[in-house]
Amino acid sequence: MNKYDKIKKTCRVTRLVLGTVLIAIGIYLNNPWFYLGIIPLIAGIANFCPICIISKKCTI
Repeated sequence: MNKYDKIKKTCRVTRLVLGTVLIAIGIYLNNPWFYLGIIPLIAGIANFCPICIISKKCTI
């Protein structure tokens, strides 16, 4: 296991947690802006990082 696999796993878990938390806050506060948490949630499920592609700084 190299360092990029570890980073990739950490990023995926972070996206899943962030998406879930944002959606939960949106439900709790009844604020539809927090439903944008679906974006990191889907990115975590699909194991796809759009920020890495846009910034071209990630080698993952």
